[in-house]
Amino acid sequence: MTSAKPPLPADGQQDEVELRLGLEPEVPLETARDGWDSKVEYFLAQVGFSVGLGNVWRFPYLCHQNGGGAFILLYVVLMALVGVPLFFLELAAGQSIRQGSIGVWRHISPKLVGIGYSSCVVCFFVALYYNVIIGWSIFYLGNSFQYPLPWEKCPTEGNSTVKECAASSPTAYFWYRKALDITDSIDETGEFNFILTGCLLAAWVIVCLAMYKGIKSSGKVMYFSSVFPYVVLLCFLIRGVTLDGASEGIKFMFYPRLEIWADVQVWRQAATQVFFALGLGFGSVIAYSSYNPRNNNCHRDAFTVSGVNFMTSVLATLVVFAVLGFRAKTIATECVKRNLKALLKVTSSAPLPVLSINASDVESISLDEYANWYSTQGMELSISDYNITACSLEDELRQGVEGTGLAFIAFTEAMTLFPGSPFWSALFFLMLLNLGLSTMFGTMAGILTPLTDTFKTLRNHKLIFTICSCTVGFLIGLVFTQRCGNYFVTMFDDYSATLPLIIVVIFQTISVSWVYGADRFLEDLKQMLNRPIPVIYKYLWKFVCPIAMLGLLGASLLKMILKRPEYSAWNREKASKEDLPYPDWALAVLIILIIIASLPVPIGYIHSLLLERLGQSPADTEARYTPCATTDADLTPLSTLPPSRDDLNSSHPLLEGNHNSHLQNGHIESVESSVL
Repeated sequence: MTSAKPPLPADGQQDEVELRLGLEPEVPLETARDGWDSKVEYFLAQVGFSVGLGNVWRFPYLCHQNGGGAFILLYVVLMALVGVPLFFLELAAGQSIRQGSIGVWRHISPKLVGIGYSSCVVCFFVALYYNVIIGWSIFYLGNSFQYPLPWEKCPTEGNSTVKECAASSPTAYFWYRKALDITDSIDETGEFNFILTGCLLAAWVIVCLAMYKGIKSSGKVMYFSSVFPYVVLLCFLIRGVTLDGASEGIKFMFYPRLEIWADVQVWRQAATQVFFALGLGFGSVIAYSSYNPRNNNCHRDAFTVSGVNFMTSVLATLVVFAVLGFRAKTIATECVKRNLKALLKVTSSAPLPVLSINASDVESISLDEYANWYSTQGMELSISDYNITACSLEDELRQGVEGTGLAFIAFTEAMTLFPGSPFWSALFFLMLLNLGLSTMFGTMAGILTPLTDTFKTLRNHKLIFTICSCTVGFLIGLVFTQRCGNYFVTMFDDYSATLPLIIVVIFQTISVSWVYGADRFLEDLKQMLNRPIPVIYKYLWKFVCPIAMLGLLGASLLKMILKRPEYSAWNREKASKEDLPYPDWALAVLIILIIIASLPVPIGYIHSLLLERLGQSPADTEARYTPCATTDADLTPLSTLPPSRDDLNSSHPLLEGNHNSHLQNGHIESVESSVL
């Protein structure tokens, strides 16, 4: 009679038995993580992601509205105290742990895994509307190859000019009526704009083709998409500074008004711009740095990328206001000529007071001379059927400099005044297209990298997952190609990302500086980079950055609570913009977007607590999650064996915490050799 065999121990028990016997449990091998082909590719990718459309239209607008040079100084201070330290934190975390945002925060503590999922949700929201803006750029690029440009003159109906165009401007009419065919409010949905739908499809196809092999394909595209905008900006700068009125625009831009420092909202806007300029909280910075070798000097990268980002903003601001200065002076000069010709016509048929200006010599009168005359005599003149206006250069500079209004109306109008305007128009919108695409690649990396790192099924079918993600993005993005779609773009841009991202960054900073420990993290970085890290980061991460981000969160919430959110709508009858409050249903959508993006953080924490109560670990319940290889493939021989108990005790501190956690549950999961 044969004796019964003893039952086989469970997996965890088997590992414990093997450890007690001095044996090493079998560890699954993990395919080596992709890496950048060169440091140049990585640098261009980080710069391309951080330098986006906001550098071209949002920074110049904020600078113009909030004190010019004083705002730039405030921006530099906040960049140094908050932006660079947080950017360095994300670079270092991704490079050290070598996983996407989900894996990084799960690695530090399973309770923090929701931070990574929140980053993915926000990236998805941003990708939805950001690609719509790229679609707009494609539409304008396609219309730039004709002379004259279609937005150069107002169209006619019969023998008269279209009323809406005559009451506004040719560029405003083309933008609102021909491109968007916009409704009067967000309540009026309207049918789909099929031309913009096609442009949106083209944008998603480009993104999908660039991302289908991950960084191996998108990295190559970066050589053009990240470098070309600088070539265009330099061309526009050289052309712009030679234009009449450029100096007035630049002086108006940089004239410092230090009193704005007393305005809390100016600090909020500067902090928000720093926040978005560097792409904090998206997970894209973590994703890109996770493909670096462990000894890469990410500290230097943080300063280099931040510096390039800031200098790009200043360069774009110079270009924008040199061109807008030319536009403003041209319009103001035409206004002066029109008013003086009207005066001459009136004086020939009706008695007027003796004019203190030589109205017959129109060409010799400067804007300053006209402004002095208008303030002393012109504004008091009363002429029937004609209104003598101030023709103010400053008033013209203030018009149309915000967001899409800058790119698709004001700057577009200025280019119609250039000799060879189709060439400059095509160059400008090709630049916008590349700026948008390079940022879009980083945004998609913030979605695809953490999810493929976390779920083995997605990792094994990366191409299908990429195609499906782009398809879903296009289908949901059809909301933005309705006639009211521009209002939804504004809603998503203003609210779907700002508050959730601030919350994500607050949790990120607290997780590293307080949960993991700033001292411990600095020691990890010292071992990783083989050089000491300035201790000032400890105090910036523990105190300055959290306080600044909490202040930004509070100011943003107060702004929403104290004043009902509004959007800028185009009124067809008035042919002008007007600010309208969001209807109740739109506010509900807005709040739902914020909740959906923020919800993974508490859900992840509660889920981890429940697993602990049940005596399980996240690794036990999420079978598809396999941490990525945390050793450099180039430095790891193929025959590398799993480390012994002694090796575990002397391993990298960031990994050590992970080993101890898994050993308590009878698993060794994160120590894996690389297979080339």
